[in-house]
Amino acid sequence: SFWSLEETAALNIFLHIVDLSDPKKIWKFVENFKQEHKLHVLINNAGCMVNKRELTEDGLEKNLLPILWVSVYILMTGLIPVLEKEHDPRVITVSSGGMLVQKLNTDDLQSERTAFDGTMVYAQNKRQQVVLTEWWAQGHPAIHFSSMHPGWADTSGTRCMVGFHARFRDRLRSEAQGADTVLWLALSSAAAAQPSSRFFQGDFLPGCEGS
Repeated sequence: SFWSLEETAALNIFLHIVDLSDPKKIWKFVENFKQEHKLHVLINNAGCMVNKRELTEDGLEKNLLPILWVSVYILMTGLIPVLEKEHDPRVITVSSGGMLVQKLNTDDLQSERTAFDGTMVYAQNKRQQVVLTEWWAQGHPAIHFSSMHPGWADTSGTRCMVGFHARFRDRLRSEAQGADTVLWLALSSAAAAQPSSRFFQGDFLPGCEGS
């Protein structure tokens, strides 16, 4: 079920709508958020997959923009000081097992030099997320960082991969099942005991092996 805006306000839940394709709007959101709220957990779950190379007005490739370099980087740069003020702060980045098919390519970050393949560009972007999470963890030891693969869930993203979805649709996880690891990483004391910057996938939850 969905809550109304009135119900979320009563529960102290606030909805902020930000255009992640506009760096100036992200900066404005961060500055306003810092003045109004505390922050204990940040979950980076922005992403898209496009099958044709397109550029924004700033000259950035659209697959790259909302996933990593602009939106997430600006959010992290602005919000890390807010997180560091709190007890047990955490950052979780929702990556993808698709990143396992790509090594980090620092020579072609915007997919300019190779034939464009939206699925592979997405996988490269997800690899970049995991590497950047490791980098952040090294520089900010007071914050616990994690990146994770939510399992192959039946979402709009997997439906874009028509052949993959047709083959595995009866075995895909639900959206709620895909979110379970995010919640564990955000709330569990056992998750905070894991090394910072770890990438989680598959049967990794304590006591859940083989489930």
